[in-house]
Amino acid sequence: TVHFKLQAADVEVNNVKGDKRFFVPVLDAISIQNTSLIIPFTYRPLTRQEESVYGSRNQQEKIIAEALETIPSRLQESPEALAALAATRQLDAKGKPVTHLAHHLRRYTARNTRDFFIHKDLKGFLTRELDFYLKNEVLNLEELHAADADIIAERLHLMQNVRRVGTRIIDFLAQMEDLQKALWEKKKFVTETFYVITVGNIPEAFYPEIAANEAQWQEWQELGMLHDESGMLNVEERTAFLIQHSALPLDTRHFAPDFTDRLLASFANLDAATDGLLIHSENWQALHFLGEKYRGRVKCVYMDPPYNTGKDDFVYKDGYRHSSWMSMMADRVGPALLRLLRPDGVLFASISDHESAALKGILDLHFGEENFLANIVWNSTKTVTNTALISVNHTHNLVYARDARYFVQNRHHFRLPDPLEGFANPDNDPRGPWKADPFQVGGVRPNQQYAITNPKTGKVYRPNPGCSWKNDHQTFQRLLAEGRIIFGKTGEGAPLRKRYLFEAAERGRVSTTWWDDVETTADGTRTLQHLLGVGATLFTNPKPVSLIARMIQLGTHEADQIVMDHFAGSGATGHAVIHLNREDGGQRKFVLVEMGPYFDTVLLPRIKKVIFSPEWKHGKPTRPATREEYARGPRIIKVLRLESYEDALNNISFDEESGAQALKLFGQAYLLHYMLRWEARQSETFLNIEKLQSPFSYRLLIHREGETQAQIVDLPETFNYLMGLDIETRQVYQMGGHEEGRQDEDASHASRPTPGLYLVYRGTTRAGRRVVVIWRETEGWQEADYLRDSRFVAAHIPLEDADEIYVNGDSCIPRARPIEAVFRVC
Repeated sequence: TVHFKLQAADVEVNNVKGDKRFFVPVLDAISIQNTSLIIPFTYRPLTRQEESVYGSRNQQEKIIAEALETIPSRLQESPEALAALAATRQLDAKGKPVTHLAHHLRRYTARNTRDFFIHKDLKGFLTRELDFYLKNEVLNLEELHAADADIIAERLHLMQNVRRVGTRIIDFLAQMEDLQKALWEKKKFVTETFYVITVGNIPEAFYPEIAANEAQWQEWQELGMLHDESGMLNVEERTAFLIQHSALPLDTRHFAPDFTDRLLASFANLDAATDGLLIHSENWQALHFLGEKYRGRVKCVYMDPPYNTGKDDFVYKDGYRHSSWMSMMADRVGPALLRLLRPDGVLFASISDHESAALKGILDLHFGEENFLANIVWNSTKTVTNTALISVNHTHNLVYARDARYFVQNRHHFRLPDPLEGFANPDNDPRGPWKADPFQVGGVRPNQQYAITNPKTGKVYRPNPGCSWKNDHQTFQRLLAEGRIIFGKTGEGAPLRKRYLFEAAERGRVSTTWWDDVETTADGTRTLQHLLGVGATLFTNPKPVSLIARMIQLGTHEADQIVMDHFAGSGATGHAVIHLNREDGGQRKFVLVEMGPYFDTVLLPRIKKVIFSPEWKHGKPTRPATREEYARGPRIIKVLRLESYEDALNNISFDEESGAQALKLFGQAYLLHYMLRWEARQSETFLNIEKLQSPFSYRLLIHREGETQAQIVDLPETFNYLMGLDIETRQVYQMGGHEEGRQDEDASHASRPTPGLYLVYRGTTRAGRRVVVIWRETEGWQEADYLRDSRFVAAHIPLEDADEIYVNGDSCIPRARPIEAVFRVC
């Protein structure tokens, strides 16, 4: 037998397109063990030397061709193995022989680089296929009709054996697939939490510490927010500089946990002051993670998914097979997204011609055809591609309502702002500025056909042929009495109707399906280059801010609604929300989800820069934010990183000892149905309940940038989202003193196993119940420790107004419930 063994694989997590990877045989490690030939492989990018050898096209085939020449030369001392590999397996299309080695090498590399999806119900699918096979192949009715009793009995016996063996195989395969499904669908841990807070929203008592933090000042320097001399100031001068530049975005990663704890404790309502949420995660996982906290809260969703064109300059994997792309998209616009939308929510989805029909079909399926509002065609580029048969200059933007009936009844809630130019008040109308609109409209309506006499000239006016007056006669008389009808500037013309400024602001204007008056992708690229500097972005066609801003204007009719983009890319949606809020004084909040490594190199720097200044050129601000722009800008941006599916796989461990005991007790039934879930039950990725005694030390193996490291995860933040808790306060207490400071040289995490430390969250559940959550280290505690714990909580942590109290581990705290129960349910 010949085994192809994967020795090492470095893959991009979360389905992000990175450097192209190839299966490369490790020829020096080929070995023969008894009657088995083992050929090891690595899955990795090519080295520069290999790139020069294999070129830029058909690299995998060239690697295979080289291996077909080299592997036999390594087996000269094993003639039996060499003969087996060199034997002809089949003929190709040209009649040339294909050896067993060539066939299996190509099959192995192709099979392991194709789209991979986890089956949602493998057992059901395979069982149906088995039934079909038995009915059509084993028990062929036409053959049985002509068969005698012995043949029928033989066929029935064969069917029973095939079913028995097939069912066992299906059960075992389903067990493996169900474990992968459980790993995919489980709500992921928060692996890191940090905050970006404008210094103007930080009490000045913190300024000396901020002034002394070189890492933070270095970042501001790199982001272009400081003059060259600003970073060289002493602490006193820096403190004065902070007071003068309120929009500077502080990143809590640069500070020790003690500083972050005290800073967050200074906010009376932490979630209310948080205007943006950035999540570094695969987007389906993020939607699933946000399900409880944001259920029914998101007003407007904009998404710009991969167009599935396979272009090399696109940062997502977008070369899927058509069906694979549809499956991927269906999961990301299905129940996980619908659960987050408000009843009056709306979705905008940008897509090219390539997959527009497919995406509309998917959205029709999940949102309902009746909730399709429009296909807005955006003139996305003004330049003509002369090499194309027809130059494509547009992008589709599919618009769906969560429930279109809401907008039918509230049409003014789906309007663009009406241009407010041209309004004046020459007659000092107490109702304010107005503009004169024609009183005549197209179409013949019998009840709107009547004579109007100019009171000054006596001239009689009637609607033009094919037209009507705008209102019936009774309404006209009322408007005339209210002074809303005028007859031209001099009072000697045809009737006109006053439209007031306040009415225009309230009612807005109807959008069309053709947008050629907003910026193009070239403008979006220039905006990003001016923000980050020329050449600093991976994005060649980012969406322009004005395009997304217009969609948000259509999709949000109140000032404090939530906008989400779960294909956030360069962060243009967050930029658009900040821009709109500064423009109209709104308090919209945004949630951005992005999975690529450019989260740190493009999206996060972009948001920080836009917070500091609305105008940039060549990576430098052309002016600071005005006082009004700062006041209307974000106060706190919360940033989360989530465990990936690959991280979950890396943290699976199997309890082989208890598995061996279970196998003895239950035999084959255990092996086929329960083995994997039972032996993996205490894996860190499924939450090892026993380790909640040390919640600030819970670690997972996290793979990032080619390295796997043990990293402390944020269990408290994970729990808050599982509960859907709206956080009001986050306080740190220290046994022996209230909120005593603690020192820690490692500032990369907000929580550390400090003896006697209590992390306490106060908030409200979606059901409106007030909750207090208490985290502390309890490993090794005895009865006296729990009693001391109860006395400390009673003395320092107010619990009187709490409807529910949660603590990790055991406790003697009255009314306290274990956190572990909530983790198990979620």
